[in-house]
Amino acid sequence: MPGNLSIAVLLVVVFITSQASTDAPGIVAFTDVTVVPMDRERLLDRQTVVVRGDRIAAIGAADSIRLPAGATRVDGRGKYLMPGIAEMHSHVPGEDSSAVVEIMALYALTGATTIRGMLGTPYQHELRRRIQSREILGPTLFMVAPPFSGNSTRTAEEARRKVREYSAAGYDVLKIFPPMSREVYDAITGTAREVGIRYAGHVPPTIGLRHAIEERQSIEHLDGYVEASRGDERAIADLARATREAGIWNSATMDVWKTILGTRSPDELRRRPELRYVPRPMVEGWARETAEFSYRGFWQRALERMGMRLSPRDVVAARDRILLALHRAGAGLLLGADSPQVYSVPGFSLAREMQAMVQAGVPTYAVLEAATKNPAAFFGQEGEFGTVDVGKRADLILLEGNPLEDIRNVHRQAGVMVRGHWLPKDEIQLRLEEIARKWR
Repeated sequence: MPGNLSIAVLLVVVFITSQASTDAPGIVAFTDVTVVPMDRERLLDRQTVVVRGDRIAAIGAADSIRLPAGATRVDGRGKYLMPGIAEMHSHVPGEDSSAVVEIMALYALTGATTIRGMLGTPYQHELRRRIQSREILGPTLFMVAPPFSGNSTRTAEEARRKVREYSAAGYDVLKIFPPMSREVYDAITGTAREVGIRYAGHVPPTIGLRHAIEERQSIEHLDGYVEASRGDERAIADLARATREAGIWNSATMDVWKTILGTRSPDELRRRPELRYVPRPMVEGWARETAEFSYRGFWQRALERMGMRLSPRDVVAARDRILLALHRAGAGLLLGADSPQVYSVPGFSLAREMQAMVQAGVPTYAVLEAATKNPAAFFGQEGEFGTVDVGKRADLILLEGNPLEDIRNVHRQAGVMVRGHWLPKDEIQLRLEEIARKWR
């Protein structure tokens, strides 16, 4: 009986906090905190940051800021306040998913206050409305249109029509997906430039990386770089320079590709603690997919058909070199974890992705840029988010340690603020337990 009573009390607390978080935000003050502004590599010690509604209202030395009456005070002593991070390669479930509300919550609860949903469906318009109206907890959602491929779009005329339709419908980005003819591809990119909508995605083999760079297509998964460079260091450096000169962004999805390439054991993947936060059938599906990847050796065979005899671990090493070359060339990098996808759990996988980028040799601050200010630059919304500054959207993470010293500190979180809603660590844990209990 006492155990049942405790569970009942917990559920009531979760319900109450769940309802409270969708109310209009008030005034919150982070006092005596170290700010990681992300405008450049620096720290601002002993600051007070005041949030009013969904905007940062004031930042200044702790002894110079007068707190507004009725402000909720959050003690920032010994803690670090940085911008919320962005998941730039997510897959938002469709309307028929039983987990869409929980997946949106997972992003927000882990500090992913912005996402770019790379699997476009019309339902995302309704989902974005529900998030913006505070009906459900979730990140700011940038929508990618339903993908273009040779299967969905067969002629240049159809491609041009769809680009205009998707732009008028309010999608933020177009997605390229193989297979695709050169004629259809050029119709998409040319019309997209005419109407002013961004485009990103895979690099179809029929198009090739060089032409994708010429067309200024932003690229997912480092598509085409291994094939185009054949692993040659000089060719990698040349492609990285061309990428920077074209102003192309790359969302590399480094960590999940180690899984896709079959370089991780099934036991290692199944032990990931964050799997408890997604539905069991989803995890079982991932197990079948990874077994199939390993069995078929799909990517190894694809490379062999091009005369490249690289093992999966060779491909992983080549991808690391390519990512580092892109950074050294000054090409734009975006944080993306391809979640939810084979063992890439929404929000949690961003911690793994950031570590993978650092392990590839990308400096910690550059990885933080890929997670914060670079996504804002990609969307042309530097005035809205990506740094801690007055007037910006109040998407913030309060950390227990300095992220400039150790990228893992980004996910040692004392709390998250999502568009002005403050979620302290205790409430986050209650919400996560509620999600885990649903899938258990």
